[in-house]
Amino acid sequence: MSPSFYEIVQLSNGDYALRRVDDDSAPLVKISFSSEAREMMEDRDMAVAKAMIAAGIEAAGDISHDMEFEEEELDNTAARPSYTLH
Repeated sequence: MSPSFYEIVQLSNGDYALRRVDDDSAPLVKISFSSEAREMMEDRDMAVAKAMIAAGIEAAGDISHDMEFEEEELDNTAARPSYTLH
């Protein structure tokens, strides 16, 4: 399987989206800011959208890693006898 490359784009309605570079189908993620939020960010909305997407990717990776670790723990505890210490 070939690696996918992603890009963050601004859509015609002003929202930001994460999509595959080689795929014009629906974006993987869309971020929409209210006009009030855009005013508070003072033209830094693209930077905020990038940070939000990066945080989401990192969180998804952490969750995936935690799930793999929990599965390994379950496999290891089933093989070991349990002891009660007093």
